[in-house]
Parts: sequence; structure tokens; C-alpha cells
Amino acid sequence: MKKVLVIGGGAAGIMAAYSAARSGQEVHIYEKNEKLGKKLFITGKGRCNITNASDMEVLFQNVVSNYKFLYSAFYTFTNEQMIELMKEAGVPVKIERGNRVFPVSDKSSDVIGGLERLLKKEGVAIHLKSEVSKILTSQQENDKTVMGIMLQDGSEVKGEQVIVATGGVSYPSTGSTGDGMSMTEKLGHTKTRLYPALVPIEIEEEWVSRLQGLSLRNVSVSFSAGKKEFYQNFGEMVFTHYGVSGPVILSGSSYLPKYEKKERVEVCVDLKPALSEKQLDLRILRDFEENKNKDFKNSLNLLLPRKIIPIIIELSGISPEKKIHEITKEERRQLIYIIKNLKMHVKGVRGFEEAIITQGGVKVKEINPATMESKLVKGLYFAGEIMDVDALTGGYNLQIAWSTGYLAGLSTARE
Repeated sequence: MKKVLVIGGGAAGIMAAYSAARSGQEVHIYEKNEKLGKKLFITGKGRCNITNASDMEVLFQNVVSNYKFLYSAFYTFTNEQMIELMKEAGVPVKIERGNRVFPVSDKSSDVIGGLERLLKKEGVAIHLKSEVSKILTSQQENDKTVMGIMLQDGSEVKGEQVIVATGGVSYPSTGSTGDGMSMTEKLGHTKTRLYPALVPIEIEEEWVSRLQGLSLRNVSVSFSAGKKEFYQNFGEMVFTHYGVSGPVILSGSSYLPKYEKKERVEVCVDLKPALSEKQLDLRILRDFEENKNKDFKNSLNLLLPRKIIPIIIELSGISPEKKIHEITKEERRQLIYIIKNLKMHVKGVRGFEEAIITQGGVKVKEINPATMESKLVKGLYFAGEIMDVDALTGGYNLQIAWSTGYLAGLSTARE
């Protein structure tokens, strides 16, 4: 029996500890917060989007960074196995729109409670308010080997294997402050550039702030740089005082780092994706026929949310007081174009404080994808967001945490 020390008690750390203990190891979790799963508690707006029930191909399609690195992890511990494990932990689940998996109770605290019961059952020792400051190693010639950890108070804990699951730098108030990356950099690992991902976007156009609080459902959103469209999705978005947010926007933000420094990025919203331009024209003509003696500003109430109508009128260039029967075919075409192509430009993104995840992290080329063990330090393993892997919204990032954590824990027994 080996002694496995897990740094970090979030989703990846909990799963790594469970997997290692189930494989017969003596396992200790060291968590600097006063409880486990602090970031897990706020995921899915407090409901905890545990995983996604789509088939494996869809999971890989929704990974933004280094999806090939995750093959072994995803197939070693699948989304179906995670759903079964939740049931075993006494947490029944339900599947919602987009195959998102949530606890039936809609409480993330139930997920954390269920995982804690599994840890207790496997005999995992949990050390709360225990911050790790250093990973201890020994060196013989060119080979580094893990010897244990040093805590913030200077005390040392010996262990043959260490799993680092300290997360990224998003939502630092939950304890994700990048300390694990710093510790492993000192051991020779490389940290790729970090970006806030799944994060709200700031917009240049001033009219956006006037729409603050407006939520749009069933819209199509695309991002483009120059002539290249690099993201397109369908769903829900919301306007804020600084720009835009909501699921389709957050997912799109994960692709921005590749483009925003090179070219101006345009966000285009189709407010009526279910209608072709011809169908929309017929719809508008019908509404106009019923309101032909009214002012233009009073003609769109059945077509668009009330709050956005003044903006659409302004962008169309048609006078708000113009009578409906005076509107020309060319003006109507311009109106249709604006409704199908509401354009705005990216000013920047919000910071790590508002980012759901971190893009970037420990370079995956320095980690064995079949075991999650470091290629540089024997006995050192990685799990979760600390690595340069990330995905879109919908439960995919938590599945990365579960799968990499499980594989790391399992690999400690294989060695």
C-alpha cells in the first residue's frame, strides 16, 4: 500500500482521492478551504451540471483545448460511469435540455455530500484548512522523484505519490489561485499562457448598455474575425451594462484568445433564426398591413421584445415617426438585415473573477495522457483544470475533472 497525497479538494481532487483509495492506497486530501468542493458548490448556478449525457464523440467535439490528450481519461471513466457513481452515492440525477445532467434536487450541496460519503466509505483522510506550499522531491542524477509535501506551517508529510488538483485561477475566491501551477513550475513544468474562459464579453457599441437585463432565447450567435467565422451556436444570451453574457456567449468566449489580439472580432446575432429572410419579410408585411396608418415605432411589438425595438429602429435608419404605408421596400430590406444580423464588436472580456474556467495551464506534452503522471517527476500526477484542457458549457468541464481525476488515482496503484 502506497501513501497518496492529493492537493486540492475540488471535483478533480475528490475523484482522484476516491479512485486511488478504491484501488487500495492510503489516501490523504489536503484542502486549504474550510470545506471540500467550494467551486463545485457554485457550478450550474448552484445546481451543479454534473456531466453531459451525450455520446463520446459529442464530448470530444466540445473540448476546446487539447481534446486528443483526453482520450484515455474519457474512456477510462465515462460520463455514464459518473451518472452511475452519483446513483451509488445516493444522488439521483435527471437529464435536461442539451443532455445536461443535474441532481434531481437541483442542489450542488447534495452532489458534494454524496461524494464525501464515497470518500468516507473508502477511508480517505480529509485535511481541511491545510494549505500546501511545496512539493518535496529527491533527485538522483537526472531523475526527480516525489517524496511528499510541505504545508504552509512548515511541517512535512511524506508520501510516495502526489496528485495536484488545485484548479486554475478563475473564481479565486473559491481558492483557485494558481498555487499548484507555481509549485509544479518550480519542479520544471511549463505553464502555458492563461486566459479567462467561459466569461462574459465587453462590447464597444454604447447602445448595448441600454439593453441591460434583456434576455434573448432561441437566437443564433456567430463570432468572426475578418472574413473568417470561427464560432456559431444557438441558444440563450443576455445583455449587461458592459456587454453580453449567457450560455452561447460564454461558450464563444473560449475561442477568442486565438483571434482577439490579431483582428477586431465581430459578434453577430440573428434574432429570428427560425425564419428565412423571405419568411421574415412576409411576416413583417403582414404586421405592416394591420398597422399601415401607425408610426413605424409602434409596428414591431408582436415581432420583437419591447426593450430592443428602439435599438432596431435606430440601427435601421428609418424614422420612428414614419407612417407604415410610407416605408419603402429598400427600407424594409434594411430592417430585415438588422434583425437577422445584429452586429456588435468585442472590446474585451471580463476578468478571471467572472470566468467559469481557466484556459491554459500545465503543458499537456509534459504529462503522460495514459496515466496523468508527469513525464518530468516520478510519482507526480495531475488532474482537472490545472492542466491546459478546457471545454464549452454543458457539463463538459466537470467531466474532464472526473475523468482525469479518476485516471490519476487509478494510475497510482498501477505503478
